[in-house]
Amino acid sequence: MTYEYKVVPAPTRGLKAKGVKTAEDRFANALQTAMNDLAADGWEYQRTDTLPCEQREGLMSKTTVYQNMLIFRRRTAQAVAAPSARAEPASEKTAVAPPLAQEPALPRTGDAATRPLHGAERLTADDKQQLLKSGTGEKPKKSDVAAE
Repeated sequence: MTYEYKVVPAPTRGLKAKGVKTAEDRFANALQTAMNDLAADGWEYQRTDTLPCEQREGLMSKTTVYQNMLIFRRRTAQAVAAPSARAEPASEKTAVAPPLAQEPALPRTGDAATRPLHGAERLTADDKQQLLKSGTGEKPKKSDVAAE
């Protein structure tokens, strides 16, 4: 399965609500609100990590502070679609993949295809388009090009 992750900073202050009086309860309310908001968008809480972060202090010095981060994950769109395709029994599959285009055989040394074309043998723009359409690697006949 393929997942995408989202990392958000943990709340640093409590959130007031009706009936929530203590600082611990307000902090828990802020954390609960943040987690429920992300869960409504399909994000599943994984863990909380404390990670170092280097910050500037004054003009020239730096200091390391530690940030608390909440980590969430959810399945990607292609991972959600893939299990339903695999769950289908093989006997019910009716679609057949189109046959692959056969690649042209490589020419042997000395064949006309390996020698450079000169003068009247050079391909015209119409010949090149026909060659690209046919995909055979052979030079089209003038009668084939004129028929279109």
